[in-house]
Amino acid sequence: MEQLAETVHELKGLTVHSMKTSKYKTNSLILMIKAPLTKETVAMRALLPHLLQNGTAKSPTRKQLRERLDDMYGAMLATDVQKKGEEHVITIRLDVANERFLTDSTPLFEQAIELLAEVVFEPNLEGNSFSKSVVESEKRSLKQRIQSVYDDKMRYANVRVTEEMCTNEPFALTAFGQEEEVDSITPETMFNYYKEVLASNQFDLYMVGAIDDRQAVELVSSKFQKLAEANSVTSTKTTASPEIVDVKIVNEEQDVKQGKLHMGFRTYTTYGDDDYVAMQVCNGLYGAFSHSKLFINVREKESLAYYAASRYESHKGILMVMSGIEFNKYDRAVEIIKEQFEAMKKGDFTDAEVEQTKAMLKNQILETADVARGLVEISYHQVVSGKKRSISEWMTEIDAVTKEDIVNVAQKVRLDTIYFLTGKEENK
Repeated sequence: MEQLAETVHELKGLTVHSMKTSKYKTNSLILMIKAPLTKETVAMRALLPHLLQNGTAKSPTRKQLRERLDDMYGAMLATDVQKKGEEHVITIRLDVANERFLTDSTPLFEQAIELLAEVVFEPNLEGNSFSKSVVESEKRSLKQRIQSVYDDKMRYANVRVTEEMCTNEPFALTAFGQEEEVDSITPETMFNYYKEVLASNQFDLYMVGAIDDRQAVELVSSKFQKLAEANSVTSTKTTASPEIVDVKIVNEEQDVKQGKLHMGFRTYTTYGDDDYVAMQVCNGLYGAFSHSKLFINVREKESLAYYAASRYESHKGILMVMSGIEFNKYDRAVEIIKEQFEAMKKGDFTDAEVEQTKAMLKNQILETADVARGLVEISYHQVVSGKKRSISEWMTEIDAVTKEDIVNVAQKVRLDTIYFLTGKEENK
């Protein structure tokens, strides 16, 4: 794959990552705002991007802001908040049409930079705080998002196993916070927190597309000047994974028709480590793909699970097994999930399976990098971890992983927590 060159410009209070390419029909501005994940700020942080995209001082309502985006040839503004290890990352994304596809000479990318700066620095305020009605409306929406996790039992089980496994670690927090934390937010506390974000968070702006790099950086430098005046970044270090003494077993009863068995493992390997890629291949063989051990043995051969897969959180170093099972198959399911990882530790897998896993991993990375947002996600791993790894280096590292490397990383892994969401007695 042709590697997109990333040019990094360090401005005061802001790092600009420029990726010049004509492969997309749109040009993208993606602003990543990073801070430590903390119980005190998690709910306000989840609410903030929704307040910012609701309106600005010049376009106070969502409708007026949408009309401006429509006038920019249907530009798209979207926000998101996510956990990356023990970092809490707000994303604000603005996609605009690539100017070379337009019939007139509208300086669309310039307008996009100006609008993004306006969204960040000129929110719609009432006096010295956010609008009360907007805050209340967005609080309701956030509580619905929190509630929707409870309604989706697979996601709920994942939240619960993480809470149980990482008690007293920031990683136990969800990206959205709890309903009672949302309830306590006021327009005033929210505005004070917004000012704190501008003053202490790490800002990275990605510009992807057919852009004039020098001109764009100059414009960003002037429009994002306020960060230079305020910013003193708070750095954080991920809590080290503890040694496992006993496996924690948690059973919870609810009115469910299908059991959710989720098992959390500590890998003691993160994105910044040299053996990270070997851990990726190990997880691929174990449970990430349809040819993996969990899928073949737990689901297909033993018919123990409706689904069985594993996911590796690379910035925290946690491997999570997720399965949906009948209530009475708990013991056998736990046994066979453990057996499959023991097989990984013994090197009980073929060269053909390793090669298939490597091919699928590489394909997954290329597919992710095929859209601007995915390309930025890959690049941002490096910011979060402090480890430089380009896509081509990543591919080379995958190819270089040996059976011995996979066995070595597997042997470090320890089962930490078993969580089982089961039905109430009358349902069994």
